[in-house]
Amino acid sequence: MPRYDSSDGCVLHFDDVPNAGTAFPLILLAGGAARHPSYLGDLAGLSDQHRLVVPHLRGVGRTTAKSSPERGSWWRQADDLEQLRIHLGLESVVLVAHSAGTRLAIAYAAQFPHRVAALVLITPPATYLVIEPADADILIDRRRGDADFDAALLALQAGPQASDDDGFNVWQQDSAAAGYANWGEPERLHARIGRWNLAAATAYFSVVPPQDLPALLSEMTAPVLVIAGAEDCLVGLAPLRALASLFPRGASATIDACGHYPWVEQPAVFRKVIDIFLDQQASSVTQPPLVRVP
Repeated sequence: MPRYDSSDGCVLHFDDVPNAGTAFPLILLAGGAARHPSYLGDLAGLSDQHRLVVPHLRGVGRTTAKSSPERGSWWRQADDLEQLRIHLGLESVVLVAHSAGTRLAIAYAAQFPHRVAALVLITPPATYLVIEPADADILIDRRRGDADFDAALLALQAGPQASDDDGFNVWQQDSAAAGYANWGEPERLHARIGRWNLAAATAYFSVVPPQDLPALLSEMTAPVLVIAGAEDCLVGLAPLRALASLFPRGASATIDACGHYPWVEQPAVFRKVIDIFLDQQASSVTQPPLVRVP
């Protein structure tokens, strides 16, 4: 597995899915927080056009967490992304992030704005950045009465009752149905992919970002696409639309009949939305040599 050293000497690993075409590479950031990125797959086939670079964040997968917990926070891991950019020889990066992984993408955009070519934020939490009232409860009320959803919601609201990885992952599975608009076999199978690390999840939220973070983002000139699920009971809908308006070149797209995982629930629509956005950036993104980095 490819690896590189961060600024504190920590060895960080990443998956590298090459592509023989000429499209620019994408760096995929998993959420969870601290979930193994295998659950992303290749985001409904994005590897057919793009080289995919998928970091294993601190404490996740092949990357161990040897330094202080603060270095594993979403705010501080922005430096790891910058070291990855340098390692890959990229002048700028296109980040495609999901859920809690969008916090890391946003941290990088705030700290290294001139190194961001474009951002795709998939079902991001947004209430920590915008004043738009949360509307997840409205979406939840529409789903009540579905036995699988109701059971998952109870587990989600109760929170994890264990202090080890096994118990934490059991809780994630018990609450998984709340994250999908439909709890069919494809969704059930997907929910089992990608293990969480409890210590890494705790470290991820160990640093409070600066209070002027929204102002920093409002000055970023790179194009941003926010993708929302119309039935996403985890993060809602209205705050995501407000988040898109925070960026000078922000846009949002809402996918119907979809919860928190649009590439699983509505793959064809998801690809259409993201492909249109990425195609629009093709002329402005500097393309590096498409080779596998050892």
